[in-house]
Amino acid sequence: MNTSLNADRREKDLEAAQQEVADVLVIGGGVTGTGVALDAASRGLKVTLLEAHDLAFGTSRWSSKLVHGGLRYLAKGDVRLAHESAVERGILMTRTAPHLTRTLPMLFPLHADAGHFVMSGFRAGNALRIAARTPADVLPAPRRVPRHEALALVPGLDSAKLTGGLLSYDGQLVDDARLVVALARTAAGYGAKVLTRAKVVTLQGDGAEAVDTLTGATFTVRAKAVINATGVWAGTLAPVNLRPSRGSHLVIDARTAGLTGTALTIPVPGERNRFALLLPQANGRAYLGLTDVPVDDIPDVPAVPESDVDFLLATASHVLQRNLTRDDVIGSYAGLRPLLQAEGQSADLSRHHAVLRAPNGVITIVGGKLTTYRRMAADAVNATNLTQIPCRTKDIRLVDDRPAPTTPIAPGVTEADVVHAIQHEGALDADDVLDRRTRIGLVPKDREKAAPEIAKLLANA
Repeated sequence: MNTSLNADRREKDLEAAQQEVADVLVIGGGVTGTGVALDAASRGLKVTLLEAHDLAFGTSRWSSKLVHGGLRYLAKGDVRLAHESAVERGILMTRTAPHLTRTLPMLFPLHADAGHFVMSGFRAGNALRIAARTPADVLPAPRRVPRHEALALVPGLDSAKLTGGLLSYDGQLVDDARLVVALARTAAGYGAKVLTRAKVVTLQGDGAEAVDTLTGATFTVRAKAVINATGVWAGTLAPVNLRPSRGSHLVIDARTAGLTGTALTIPVPGERNRFALLLPQANGRAYLGLTDVPVDDIPDVPAVPESDVDFLLATASHVLQRNLTRDDVIGSYAGLRPLLQAEGQSADLSRHHAVLRAPNGVITIVGGKLTTYRRMAADAVNATNLTQIPCRTKDIRLVDDRPAPTTPIAPGVTEADVVHAIQHEGALDADDVLDRRTRIGLVPKDREKAAPEIAKLLANA
């Protein structure tokens, strides 16, 4: 079972993809597209995946890196979606990717003798966890903590009005882009042809014409079924009405905010049921997010506007002992959610997914969210009507053979990680390594320092 992706395999798979008729052609190399590729290939179907840029190039690398249990949807009365999220979270954390996820304690600070409404929500979330059969040793039950324990968990909290906190637990990804790479490699192990730098120019229900952006050569892939899994860019290939929403995050040093291993859930002043998150990372950084702003433009790489920076810094400073300023921001990123067009504010739009079929036969999968990618993939493959074999992916553990650490080149990254990315994870250039196989690129100073060393390792590999 060969799960390695590299330049040599890409060349061979590109040639083979032009000589055969695939059962399923997948367009898009994000979490949904790679999830579709794994689902179809594990059912015995011949699969080719085309990605215009690199694995996890789009929205799938710009998330909060959380595996949500659906509490937000439960608060809106959407019990079905909340239960689906809790079930999929449990599958990721206990069966398919326990090596790519971890338990994240999250503290909600209390500044008055209140919190009963929030605690009721946490208890409802715990009921979802129980219904999803996720063990309590993976996600413990929520509890109220006294003031001194809240300060021990998050030393950077403003202690002046703090009366205690509510401690709950959710899932956290080691990294969202790493999940996508693991999905792609696992799909490749089942025989899927995963081709990056393959930009589709025309798409029909029986195949696609694409350009190899490394050489400029055009090529054609024929297929019995075509699935468009390109997220916010789906409308460029098939008729679908989307209302993208921008989610922005700031990167800061966790010590600056007085953050240790516990995340912080921060109520947005003056708004009900809206929160920001301060999320610790394994490399000593922390991500501060998240906004939810509708957008019209869909660039390849979204930027964080100044208004989002101001909003996030002000929201976090509301509960911290130290006010955060722009000088504390060492990086930033933004992603676009592929929400279906509907009435209402973007924060209120449904996170349900939809499988749509165009008149030319192209199947499009849109909506949804990272946590439920596996269910989205299964529904998309079922829509092809090419097999009676049911979805198998809840029992397939994703590949992840990490190398032993060697010489460090950035926080949490060593030379061995770079070589591994080139030889086994499909990284074709320095940007793939800096921005997707590792997250060095999130901090411009780290990127500038590491880029020359990565260029050397690429040349040698």
